[in-house]
Amino acid sequence: MSKRESAVPPPASIVPLLSRALHRIRSTPPRIIASPPTQPRRAAVALIIRVVPSSSAPVPPTAATPPTLTEFFEFDWVNDPNARPEILFLHRKNASADEVTLAQSRLRNTNESHVAFPGGRMEPEDEGGLYTAMRQTWEEIGVDLAERQYISVGQLDDREITTSLGKRLLMILSPFVFLQVTPQAPPPDPIESTTLHWTPLASLVSPSTPPRWSTVTVDAASRLAPKHSTALRVLIRLLIGSMEFPAILLDSSNIVPLTDTKKHDTLEKGVPVRPQQDLKLWGLSLGMMLDLMSYMIFPPPTARFSSPLDNADSAASSPLSAVMQLPYQAEFEGLRMDIIAPSLASVFPRFSYPDVNFWIWVFGKRYRSVVRGWEASVRAGGTNDRRINWSGSALSTFYAAIRKALVVVIVARALGILFGVAFTVWWLFGR
Repeated sequence: MSKRESAVPPPASIVPLLSRALHRIRSTPPRIIASPPTQPRRAAVALIIRVVPSSSAPVPPTAATPPTLTEFFEFDWVNDPNARPEILFLHRKNASADEVTLAQSRLRNTNESHVAFPGGRMEPEDEGGLYTAMRQTWEEIGVDLAERQYISVGQLDDREITTSLGKRLLMILSPFVFLQVTPQAPPPDPIESTTLHWTPLASLVSPSTPPRWSTVTVDAASRLAPKHSTALRVLIRLLIGSMEFPAILLDSSNIVPLTDTKKHDTLEKGVPVRPQQDLKLWGLSLGMMLDLMSYMIFPPPTARFSSPLDNADSAASSPLSAVMQLPYQAEFEGLRMDIIAPSLASVFPRFSYPDVNFWIWVFGKRYRSVVRGWEASVRAGGTNDRRINWSGSALSTFYAAIRKALVVVIVARALGILFGVAFTVWWLFGR
């Protein structure tokens, strides 16, 4: 080994970034979206984080009361350089209709699997979104978030789940963040059709090992045509093509799935069980993960800089600047969508036909105006204006641009087909 190789320092711990993010989530009021009378359905999910202590670190005795968030990040075993922060994903083999809705669409590629967070639909007897997230987690994976091993950190912004390219609201989703504050916790007991994956946060947010970006292809006809109208689906598929969404490909070598008690001994020995399919984080789950990552980017506004975006060098020196660069989400008129609204950028598709993307840009003037207003709000206050649903406005105007673009494309294609048929008939019989 050369001296240069031996002098390379080990990757920096992301525990300080995680501490910053969780403290900021706790101190930042989330934007709450009230359910309209016409669609009262709501859902909630749990983002569960733990820190796996180093094998060489002494395990502290379990305290009678759980530590505070600040006390937790002062523990020696948490700040050990070899401690490993992880976040819990799950894969549902037999997803229900509500779970497919939360995933936005079924995947076209059967060799891909969509990972998500535990959670589900709110029931009438639930006391609120937090209760729903805890109840669904207990029912689905057997983890009791009310026990002393866990604390509730806070809530991320509510988000609207829509269908038919934003025309119809399906439900409001509330994400809640939980932290395991003990080195060990009772093992989960997931239902038979669910597989759990504790994924190291370093594989998602570390600048030394940035995530591997990929795409998920979704049939555009699934968003526009009725489910049982086969002929219409085929026609729309031919006219419009497919949509591609950004996705993070989870490295199977960094994942230890917990399947059942029969594999417990194998997992305890550190032997990973490789999944049969590629695991991709995309859609709503990617959006919520990017929301969490965005809290790790910048420190709170200082007296010198009212907003991190006011200083270009601060963006360049961010430890996650390279990590947060989404595929085909380049800078737009000086605005980096990956910093202003990372979760918003995750749901913007790119169509397989270039002319569709061109017409979306042509009709996207109102959307760009909303984004500029969002940017001005962030620059003025150093944080998002919670009184305005910027993400909802941006999504609605973006989907409006998509609908207009699709009308133009379909009409143009139909006219082209009619002209081609008329020309063929004239060529064959009219000459």
